[in-house]
Amino acid sequence: MIEMPPVGDETLRRIMDRQALEDPGHVLLKFQDRDYTFGEIDAQVNRVANALLARGLVPGDRVALMLPSHPDHLVAILALAKVGLIRVPVNTGFKGASLAYPFEAFAPRALIADAAHAEVLAEALPAGAVEMTLWRGGAADGFAALQAHADSSPPSVEPGPDDIIALTPSSGTTGAPKGVNKSDRTLRAGPMGTLRLTGAQPGDVFLLWESLHHGAGVAVCIAAILQKLTLAMVEKFSASRFWDQCRQHGVTHIHYLGGVLPMLLKQPPRDDDRDHQVQIAWGGGCPPEVWDVFAERFGVEIREGYGLSEMITFVTVNPQGPKFSIGQPLSYFELQLTDEAGNEVPVGQPGEICVRSRVPGLQFLGYFRNEQATQAAQRGQWFCSGDLARRDSDGYYYFAGRKKDTVRRRGINISAWEVERVIGEHAAIAECAVVGVPSELGDEELKVFVRLAEGAQLAPQTLVDWCKPRMPAFQVPRFIAFIEEFPKTPTQRIRKNELPRNHSGAWDAEQPRS
Repeated sequence: MIEMPPVGDETLRRIMDRQALEDPGHVLLKFQDRDYTFGEIDAQVNRVANALLARGLVPGDRVALMLPSHPDHLVAILALAKVGLIRVPVNTGFKGASLAYPFEAFAPRALIADAAHAEVLAEALPAGAVEMTLWRGGAADGFAALQAHADSSPPSVEPGPDDIIALTPSSGTTGAPKGVNKSDRTLRAGPMGTLRLTGAQPGDVFLLWESLHHGAGVAVCIAAILQKLTLAMVEKFSASRFWDQCRQHGVTHIHYLGGVLPMLLKQPPRDDDRDHQVQIAWGGGCPPEVWDVFAERFGVEIREGYGLSEMITFVTVNPQGPKFSIGQPLSYFELQLTDEAGNEVPVGQPGEICVRSRVPGLQFLGYFRNEQATQAAQRGQWFCSGDLARRDSDGYYYFAGRKKDTVRRRGINISAWEVERVIGEHAAIAECAVVGVPSELGDEELKVFVRLAEGAQLAPQTLVDWCKPRMPAFQVPRFIAFIEEFPKTPTQRIRKNELPRNHSGAWDAEQPRS
């Protein structure tokens, strides 16, 4: 067990107010050759928060954010947190059905979105889907008006430590994605695990390449506030520019997910591969075959952990344990590995990761307006993750794959259900099923099995072309396989575990063609 300090009652709001008085000159953020001090960011946060209250929003209202990786996005996130408005993150790559879904499921009262997304939002949402829309940029820049609000003092209202202030999208173990209720306390506890894993100290610099609609990106930002770190924000991940960005900003710690490390390894070797200040690469999903090669080439130490949307950013961390391990549980949690019947498995055997909180307030807080799914995800006080791990005789855990129906592609968790419901709308398709197959980048690619309607014909490239305007690029399947009949359960559900998780015989969208 990894001993952790208590997760106190001092909210993120209170921490920010205190730091704005104690150390306003601390550089919180670097972006496009400009430094933003904590005091400057905090004043913007207060202006935006006070302006939203002046427009009639009240604590507990849900506000959707669809913004790019930019300081304005961080300001919006912190402004909502300061006054207890519930953040509903919206992936900027969404379009069509995937974009409409969070508005249908979570019913935000207001939307703050970049004007660049106005067209896809208009196509996806019916008129009046939200009561209040504030555009960033464009002819009527509502976000600039928020930032110009006269009052930069701390807002008059604030959340309590256990108030819900965000709905974190879950990839959906079954069916539609769900919104995980996140409190101020849980949103602070995850970054505390990050700090324990990384050993980061005040003044260290984290490269912030994650999109801020992703929970991992927000956790990095909160960790920076808790420990007075500096964030070097870039607009998007770039494997070719990654190390130059680290050198430019004096980055000391880099975060990775999924296929990030393999993508960096695929870059041509350079004489200055070790010419940087990065000490630690931390995250989840480093393939074992990449671990030593990456550490040796770039001269960094790799540290793994494990977390999940329904709990906190990190439930286990491995700051000093054996290679390839996701470590041991933080003292906030108990872990249990179980078989299908819920019995604990012996040492060395894979079992489902089940998590129980030792600390009031850090338990699974449920899915928004979905009591059935909330109950189905739990066994008593245990949250059943759908992920698998092994435990060694010293109590270290090793990730062993996923049971749940999601595919992790290039660091993004994709709900198979979301992709299937769009592909299933094609007139030529009777049934379809999406699974993950191994990727050369270390995580997975999407493979769709298709059973055509009687008498129908459909070329794979035609299906891919049909998908592209209807879903984000990362949801478009790479592999397509046609099937005469699906294996089914007695209740006519497709047995995905019987579908081959390989590339054999499948059409590949990335295969060169003459």
